[in-house]
Amino acid sequence: MKPRLLLLPLAFVVSSAQAQLAETAGFGGEISLNAGFISSESNFNTENSNTIDSLDKRADSDSSVIAAPLGSVTYTFGSRLNHQVYAGTTRSDVAVGTLAFQLGYQHELQSGTVLDVSYLPTVLKGETWRNPYQVGTARKETDVDGNAYRFQIKGLIDKNFNLDLAYADKDIEQEEVTDRSLARDANLYYVKGDYRIPLNQTSMLQPAFTYINQDADGKAESFDSYGFDISWFKFINRHRLALTAGYAWKDYQAASQTFAKTRNDDTISLFAAYEYQNVFDWQDWSFISLAGYSQTDSNITFYEEKEYLLSLGLNYTF
Repeated sequence: MKPRLLLLPLAFVVSSAQAQLAETAGFGGEISLNAGFISSESNFNTENSNTIDSLDKRADSDSSVIAAPLGSVTYTFGSRLNHQVYAGTTRSDVAVGTLAFQLGYQHELQSGTVLDVSYLPTVLKGETWRNPYQVGTARKETDVDGNAYRFQIKGLIDKNFNLDLAYADKDIEQEEVTDRSLARDANLYYVKGDYRIPLNQTSMLQPAFTYINQDADGKAESFDSYGFDISWFKFINRHRLALTAGYAWKDYQAASQTFAKTRNDDTISLFAAYEYQNVFDWQDWSFISLAGYSQTDSNITFYEEKEYLLSLGLNYTF
């Protein structure tokens, strides 16, 4: 199973708010070691059966145990410690259920606003079926390639508003879909805005709106997506908790020849991230746990999906 632009992660929990890029100059970072369970129901999951007998059925469930090391490395420099290069996954993304490996640079302005540019080399890479709609004979796998480029402005409007912009291209290496209205090579455009609302000294809300446009070779694969999320963060002594609920819908541009109707999807998602700092009184070590659920309902049964995730792990900060 491989993510598209957004997915459930395996990593660690966000800090409440970033006062500066780093406390000291030089290298820093963290690494997390995670083990967990993931389950998926999707007709595009190559871990599932390679043969289907109908386009009118939901996919069977596939479950697996996973283990993954993740983290990030940063290098901070400048007279005001206002320049930083980094590689890895960021805490702010992970806390709300987004996993993306990034290579980037960020610069903090005198106002406290941070400008962040990054390249995401793996976010769209994965495997899929050459022809997911092939019935009665074994489907063959192919690679999905792609690149994504991201620009973020953090800390606008009283340092509480963040703007996130991205562009990505997606390429199916061996595309064998016979219905060209379902051709999947695409360009994607992504816009997200979120605003932090402090509730008290230990908690805050963060509502967010996301818009995605996919311009695919096939008109039946092209869509506009609109999403709303609400995140709640709580910080008590060593405990950190982040809960996120989301809803998104996709409006596709045209009907495909295969299904003779225009596709419409609705997705609900729930995500929880928990961190306990200095576990066992080990300095710089944290216990982490993640849980996630996502369900997509569609007016075309073939596209209905479910995902579950549960993981436990340790995080080390250096």
